[in-house]
Amino acid sequence: MIKTHAFDAAALRLFDEVARSGSFTAAAELLGYTQSAVSRRIAALERAAGGPLFERLARGVRLTPAGVSLHRHAVAVLDRLERAGEELAAIHGGSGGTLRIGAFATANVDLVPDTLRRFAEAHPGVELRLVEGLTGRLVDRLDAGALDVAVISDYPSGLPVEGGAIVPLRDDRLLVALPRTHRLAGDDTVDLRDLAGETWIEAALGGQPTLLLTACAAAGFTPRSGLRVAEWTGKFGFVAAGLGVTLVPELAARAVPADLVLRPLRGQAPARRVYAALPRTPLPAALEFVRLLGEWETCTTVSPT
Repeated sequence: MIKTHAFDAAALRLFDEVARSGSFTAAAELLGYTQSAVSRRIAALERAAGGPLFERLARGVRLTPAGVSLHRHAVAVLDRLERAGEELAAIHGGSGGTLRIGAFATANVDLVPDTLRRFAEAHPGVELRLVEGLTGRLVDRLDAGALDVAVISDYPSGLPVEGGAIVPLRDDRLLVALPRTHRLAGDDTVDLRDLAGETWIEAALGGQPTLLLTACAAAGFTPRSGLRVAEWTGKFGFVAAGLGVTLVPELAARAVPADLVLRPLRGQAPARRVYAALPRTPLPAALEFVRLLGEWETCTTVSPT
């Protein structure tokens, strides 16, 4: 019975060198062995292979038919191991492998795309994969080992992260989106109390307190709810149609259409916090991606008048 478990990488490298050089002596000199050590190791490999792999000649050796067959496989195995070593070195050096990134929707308007572009320019050998989802789902995928880094928010449910590292990135202010024809559209900033009589386009969050409710309560009024629209970008059309006003994350400023204006709120503007989440043992590429996330600057915060 052929004992293939004996075909370890060191034995195959020695076998390959003897086959290429045609000499036990030459292989011993190249690999730093004694000739007797080479002879013993080749003999052990032949026993495991079930028969002779070399013909012993007056000068040197040559492969037997069995040796030719094994050498073909040995070359393929050694090549794969060499490529594996190169790939591992690239992964550990942050210049290769795959980086699996998760992000919530509005982070994919500008923050993540701009960071991915800069990362790809600096590290073209890293394959990039992106998953979009809510913070809770992204954290679950990170904990399960399906993501290497996640861009998450503490709104509306806080940070459900138990292991790994959490890196604070920035506060994401909420701006008010108004139609260009709105009476306050020409103001540099808007007092939330001046919007007490407006209808608000907002999303239903299953009874949880929202940033809008919290901010309006601090301003002394309860906002009048209008249509419920789940996505931030989906609210723009309703505001443009004059059906109400809405709050927009600063991260989504680039996606706001030209027929709306964004205005900061005076005083303590409502905001959420954006973080990068990493596993306990992060990849160097993930750490570099987080570093670049920290360098990102907001495209625009206020629409021109």
